[in-house]
Amino acid sequence: MSFNQGGNGNDAGRTVTSIPLSDANPAGSASFGSLVRDATEQMSTLVRAEVALAKAEVTAEVKKGLQGSVFFIAALTILLFSLFFFFFFLAELLDVWLYRWAAFGIVFLLMLVAAGVCGWFGYLKVRKLRAPQKTIDSLKEAVGVLPHGLGAAAHDDTKVALDKPTAQ
Repeated sequence: MSFNQGGNGNDAGRTVTSIPLSDANPAGSASFGSLVRDATEQMSTLVRAEVALAKAEVTAEVKKGLQGSVFFIAALTILLFSLFFFFFFLAELLDVWLYRWAAFGIVFLLMLVAAGVCGWFGYLKVRKLRAPQKTIDSLKEAVGVLPHGLGAAAHDDTKVALDKPTAQ
């Protein structure tokens, strides 16, 4: 891994390839400024390498997760298609004791009740969703930190817009 460090312009072509395992400059041969520059470059290289490692690990794990999710989607699709046969089986089973139209009517009503229960649970979960209050508070705080010289009128409009939503 190689990073070009611009520095102060005196050493624009300098490349830091890795963090040295031994002292880059023997004792007494480097000035304080060059030692600070070297330490800064090495710290920057270390941070970039750690970020690259984390990115590579996360990318690999996401790929594994996506591959696994494809199989879950396939399994759910097969399950969905097999439900058709299960409901037909149930209707034919009820046909042993009831009229055929009554058996299929009961199965149809069972399917409607199951869809209604699933819809009700979904509604209860969606109803619990709330606005991102921390983000809204953070934006209000950020507006208060901005200097007034950057358009005081825009500052006031933004504050009003964050406080109450407008009807459109």
